[in-house]
Amino acid sequence: MSHHPNPRSLLTTTMRGVLDRIARAGHPPMHALSPAQAKQAYEAGAGVLDIPSHKQVRVDDLKIPARDGFELPARLFAPASEHPLPVLLYFHGGGFTVGSVATHEPLCRHLAHLAHCAVVSVDYRLAPEWQFPTAVHDAWDSLAWLRENAATLRLDGSRIAVGGDSAGGTLAAVTAISARDARWPLALQLLFYPGAAGHQNTPSHKTFAKGFLLEEAHITYFFNHYLRSPQDRDDWRFAPLDGVDEAGEVRDLEGVAPVWIGLAECDPLTDEGVQYADRLRMAGVPVDLEIYAGVVHGFIQFGRAIPQALTAHNDAARALRHAFGDH
Repeated sequence: MSHHPNPRSLLTTTMRGVLDRIARAGHPPMHALSPAQAKQAYEAGAGVLDIPSHKQVRVDDLKIPARDGFELPARLFAPASEHPLPVLLYFHGGGFTVGSVATHEPLCRHLAHLAHCAVVSVDYRLAPEWQFPTAVHDAWDSLAWLRENAATLRLDGSRIAVGGDSAGGTLAAVTAISARDARWPLALQLLFYPGAAGHQNTPSHKTFAKGFLLEEAHITYFFNHYLRSPQDRDDWRFAPLDGVDEAGEVRDLEGVAPVWIGLAECDPLTDEGVQYADRLRMAGVPVDLEIYAGVVHGFIQFGRAIPQALTAHNDAARALRHAFGDH
């Protein structure tokens, strides 16, 4: 995306109105808060513009054991079904520092309803208490546990997708590469505006650096809490687009699961999302890419105000149904 002389003109009228209301509310920016305060502020604001939670027949609280013995809280949402349901393993966004199963519950409930599948949403461990690569390990351990326990949960372990938004999209993408390496088949990667690059140096990072909800200062704040050192930026488990493995090689993407990617046009992360889609295509991976015009990072949780949020939910659910063989 080339630099736009007036990027605010790209926003839809409704999106601009939402951003103006947020600005007028005068809350301190997240990067001015301590991580504990940032977590609280994000939890408090998460549901304000989101759709009401869709009722689900089944809501189960789970505990997923991680490799170090830590028990990860998770929640399963599922509609009524006489047969084992396919399942989406979901990782929430929040810069690896904020967010939870609770902040993304309306989204996960709606996807379960629209796609007629189960969704298992995971509270992976957050920075700064838990730094990279703990979240990566938690995501992988969640998939391993879900594969082993699907039948017990009345789920179809042969039809598992991974998904997430923002930082959760990064975790889903990385988990999908590891699943390919382990020869664990996945039905789909469902990625809402994932972080994919190690350094914030694309044109969209410059164009949308300030005034579009996710600001450059927020991204730096999150990554400074999450990463142990500057070297972590070049690790493929943080940057699946351009990071490298222990041998210094960029990861080959051939054979990873098919991908649905939903991006926001007015988002610092747009360019790296497009570039990741291009790299996947070049590797022969089926890619379905949607760019939602005039909206910002985080829009999928603004369903009360932003029509594109519900469009994106429906598009994602359609991709899940198709991937699960339920047309």
